[in-house]
Amino acid sequence: MKVTTVAGVADLIQEALAAYRDDPAAVEALEGWAARLSEPLRIAVAGMVKAGKSTLLNAIIGEEIAPTDTGECTRIVTWYRFAHSPRIMLHPVAGEPRPLPLRRSNGRLVFDLGRDRAEDVERLVVEWPSESLRNVTLIDTPGIASLSGDVSARSVNFLTPADSPSEADAIVYLMRHMHAADLRFLESFKDTEAGRSGTVNALAVLSRADEIGAGRIDSLLSAGEIAERYRRDPGLRKLALGVVPVAGLLAQSARSMRQSDYESLALLSTLDRAERERLLLSADRFLRAGVPDGLTAEARKQLLERFGLFGIRLAVVLIRAGFTDPTPLAHELARRSGLDPLLAMLAGQFHARADALKARTALVGVETLLRNSPRDGTGHLATALERLQINAHEFRELGLLATLRTTGVTLKHELAVEAERIVGGEGVAAHLRLGLEPEASRDEISAEAHRVLHRWRLLAENPLTDRSVLDVCRVVVRSCEGILAEAAGVHLHKQPA
Repeated sequence: MKVTTVAGVADLIQEALAAYRDDPAAVEALEGWAARLSEPLRIAVAGMVKAGKSTLLNAIIGEEIAPTDTGECTRIVTWYRFAHSPRIMLHPVAGEPRPLPLRRSNGRLVFDLGRDRAEDVERLVVEWPSESLRNVTLIDTPGIASLSGDVSARSVNFLTPADSPSEADAIVYLMRHMHAADLRFLESFKDTEAGRSGTVNALAVLSRADEIGAGRIDSLLSAGEIAERYRRDPGLRKLALGVVPVAGLLAQSARSMRQSDYESLALLSTLDRAERERLLLSADRFLRAGVPDGLTAEARKQLLERFGLFGIRLAVVLIRAGFTDPTPLAHELARRSGLDPLLAMLAGQFHARADALKARTALVGVETLLRNSPRDGTGHLATALERLQINAHEFRELGLLATLRTTGVTLKHELAVEAERIVGGEGVAAHLRLGLEPEASRDEISAEAHRVLHRWRLLAENPLTDRSVLDVCRVVVRSCEGILAEAAGVHLHKQPA
C-alpha cells in the first residue's frame, strides 16, 4: 500500500481524535486503531477444540512455546509478539497486568497462572525473540464449539465483536473436516464490521492431515485431494482464500527437531522394511517393541508424542533415502508436512497485503464510530473516509476479490478466473497475478501484463459491456498498470477512480 494512503488513514484518525476528544471510549478506540497502523499484522489462529491450533502455531513460530495440552491456558486468548527478551504477561479481567515466571519442561514453555483461573484472565501476551514474529503477531484462540460455552464465547467475542472491527486483521482457520459449524464461524467473521468492508481475509487449513490416511506414508496426498475438493466448494470458497492440508504435529516437531530425535529415528532406520512395517502397525506395538537395540521405552514415547506414526514412518524412509544429517532431514520433513505451502500463502495473501488489511481495519473502525456516535461537525470526516475508500486501489482490489468469490459478476468464467488472479486471489506477486512461473523474467512479466491489459481495455471500451463489468475492468486495468510500473521500476502515482 502506498505511504500516502497509510498516511491519509493516520491523518483521518487524528482528525477524529480531535472531534471526539471529550469521549474517553472513542479516544481509546481511535488511539488503538492508530497504533495498529504501525504494528505488525495480527493473524489469529482459530478452529474447533482439538483442531491442532497451538501445534500449528508452534510450527509457524519454529519453537514449542504455545501450550498444546488441555490445561487452563488453552482456554485463554494468547498473543505471541516479537521482543528481544522473552516475557509472559498476564492481563486479568480486572486489575493490573503482571509477569508470569518463565519455565521450560522437556523443551516446552510452561505457563503457570498461579492463583488466577482462566475465566479471570482477559489475555496472555508472550513476547519472544523469534524471527518468525518480527512482522506478525500471532493470536492463539480457545476452541470454537467447545462443550464449555464460556470457552467458545471467548473466541467468538474476540474475533467477531458485535459493533467494532475484529482485533485480528486476518485469520487462519483450522478444521479436521468441513462441518456446518466451521462455515457458520467463517461467515460470522466475514460479517463483522471489518468483514462488511468487502474483504476475504481468511485461510482454511485442513489440519492433522496425516490422520486422513490413517498415518500412511501417502496420507498427505489423500489430504491434498480433499483440500482441493473443499477449495472448490461454493460455501467455503466465498469465505476463505484457500485450503491447505498440513500435518501439524510433524510440522511442529520438524521445526524444533532435537539431536535426540534424530538419533532415535536413525536407530529405527537400521531395521529392514518388513520389520519396520510390523513395528509401526500401531502405537501400542511400537511402544511395546524390543527392537532395535538401544531405543529405550522413554525414547519411543518421546518419538510417538512428537512425530506420530506418520512422522516416524516418513522420517525413517527419508533417512534411508539419504537424509543422514539432522538439519536437511528437518527441512524435508517440514516441507512434506504441508507447512511450506501454508507459509507461502500467509506471505502472499496476508504479509504482502499487511498495510492494506491494517488500514482497512482502521477505516472501518472510524466508519463504525461515525455511524454509532454521530455528532455535529464530523461531516468532513465521512467525506474524507469515503474518498480514501474509493481512491485506494488496494481497497478496490480487496472489494473486487470479495465480490468475485461471493456474489460474482456477469463475466465469462475464464475472464472471472483471470480477474480474480490479477487482483491477487492467488497472491500479490507479479508472477502469481499473471499466472507465470516464479522464475519469470522482467521482460516476460511485462509482455504478459501488456497482453492482459490490452484484453481488458478492449472489454472496457466495448459499448455492449455491462456497467458492473466496467467496474471490474477498471480495477483489473489499474492492477495491470501497477504490474507494468513495478516491472519497469517506476512508482505509479495514485489515480482517481
